[in-house]
Amino acid sequence: MSGKVRVTIAHIAKEAGVSAPTVSKVINGRPEVAPETRRRVERLLHEHGYTRRAAGPDGSAGLIDLVFAELESPWAMELVRGVESVAGEAGASVVITVLHSHAEPGRDWLDRLAARRTDGVILVGSRLSSRQYGQLGARSIPFVVVDPEGEPPGDASSVGATNWHGGLAATRHLLDLGHRRIGMITGPAGMLCSRARVDGYRAALETMGVEVDPALIRQGDFLVGSGREQGHALLSLDDPPTGIFGGSDLQAFGVLEAARRLGLRVPDDLSVVGFDDLPLARSAWPPLTTVHQPLQEMAALAARMVLGVSGGDTREPRRVELATDLVVRESTSAPRT
Repeated sequence: MSGKVRVTIAHIAKEAGVSAPTVSKVINGRPEVAPETRRRVERLLHEHGYTRRAAGPDGSAGLIDLVFAELESPWAMELVRGVESVAGEAGASVVITVLHSHAEPGRDWLDRLAARRTDGVILVGSRLSSRQYGQLGARSIPFVVVDPEGEPPGDASSVGATNWHGGLAATRHLLDLGHRRIGMITGPAGMLCSRARVDGYRAALETMGVEVDPALIRQGDFLVGSGREQGHALLSLDDPPTGIFGGSDLQAFGVLEAARRLGLRVPDDLSVVGFDDLPLARSAWPPLTTVHQPLQEMAALAARMVLGVSGGDTREPRRVELATDLVVRESTSAPRT
């Protein structure tokens, strides 16, 4: 069982004290295996780094599984386009799974993954437990996390963006225009990207000697509704902000709507900055100043990483952050004096 010898189903079966067909059933997600036996086989598969043979003689790709918590956002569709561009070049198909209400996937999902012999899984804002990560590893299913919600396991690759730098750039832009009362609508508190954007916002204010006012930081969920609700709350303060960093383009769109409902003009009465640079940002009115996050490139890189591991790439797990850039449009200007 040394590292120089390829571990086979027969090796695993002998050590587990079961038949080779039983090991094959576990690998392929078949249900007719006792739970205790399944756990024992999965543990041995993981410990010995068992690798399935490629589905085709040339190691070509067959399926990529793309897993979202929700699929209602144009943000998610940018990721789909990025994965599909790489999958198409590799002759692969993309299977999309949506975990509504941020629930963990059930055991049957893992079994289906193994049964269809997916080449790998791309998890967007993963909600997997450590046990489920281990089960993916035990079945030699490569996976990459995009915008991980928390810290991914040490043996996982991940792809994200420079969220701290993006939050810093968005806030510094408003500061450079002369704004000093700057609101921030965050994303979910548990998401690393959300926390990094808030930290960048704070760092920009502190660098300019502007006190961070907790009343100007509001919790959101990256969606339009929270931008509208929290934007209205910020603009209804006795001393409202003259600029708001939406934390996502969708939240910024919500702020624009809140401003219109209150009779405020953007950017004359209020400057608004988003984060993502979705296609809709260019057609909003006014066109939205935002931080460009290379969503399609992030997803394409994740797909290439998954296919690389599936094809035999044995490099160490990679943690990649792609650069963000501020895109200045017509939703920001100097505050009125």
